[in-house]
Amino acid sequence: MKYDQLFNLFSIDSSASLVPSRVSAPSGFQPSRQTTASPIDALQLQLRRLYYAVASPQKYQVVSTAKRSLDVVVSALALLALSPVFLAVALAVKLTDGGPAFFWQERVGLYGEVFQFPKFRSMISNAEALKRDLLALNQHGEGVTFKMQDDPRVTRVGRFIRRYSLDELPQLWCVLKGDMSLVGPRPAVPSEVVRYADHHRNRLHTLPGLTCTWQVSGRSEIPFEQQVKMDEDYVQSRNFWMDLGLLAKTVPAVLSGRGAY
Repeated sequence: MKYDQLFNLFSIDSSASLVPSRVSAPSGFQPSRQTTASPIDALQLQLRRLYYAVASPQKYQVVSTAKRSLDVVVSALALLALSPVFLAVALAVKLTDGGPAFFWQERVGLYGEVFQFPKFRSMISNAEALKRDLLALNQHGEGVTFKMQDDPRVTRVGRFIRRYSLDELPQLWCVLKGDMSLVGPRPAVPSEVVRYADHHRNRLHTLPGLTCTWQVSGRSEIPFEQQVKMDEDYVQSRNFWMDLGLLAKTVPAVLSGRGAY
């Protein structure tokens, strides 16, 4: 019996929405580690985690331990090795317009928990305030995610660091802390999670990651629904060797710059 089939035997009635349907507007979110679940929502999601473990406890434990060990070792070594790159990018961003080097944002992680998500700032300082004026130009026309290839808010330095994903490097700290993993679905902002349909929420059943299947397959060129399908497939079949394979594919994907905007 598959994990989902086992879980469904004990599932709470579907009229009780999962965590993301209870996520309020971004202003309603609290700082890191604050759960967005109602008691029933939290119970249902914890039951799913429990039955994954009960269905195959040895595999669950081995995969979890190996994945976390890889996350800690790689993120710690990368943070040390890339410290000169961090300094160079931070200075370049700061000298662009005098604004902050880092951009902090709330993202929704495992089972609806909110955490603080850092990036090197690649846009002008008031980019979020200008977003409303650009929504009509969204290239992901379904309205859940916002992507625009020639976004006028992106700075000159920002285009370069986005091209090579240097803006994502600070998230190694989130991996080291345990809010993220090296591999997993990319974490969404609360305003996107509010609009999730039921099947979109399956991507919240594992830690979000620095890279994922659609990140190495075209990134922003992949339509949102296809991104969700790729994330669902990863959640259902993830294992340690799959993670290593996706990490290996990430390097050429980053160097190619395909879909990086």
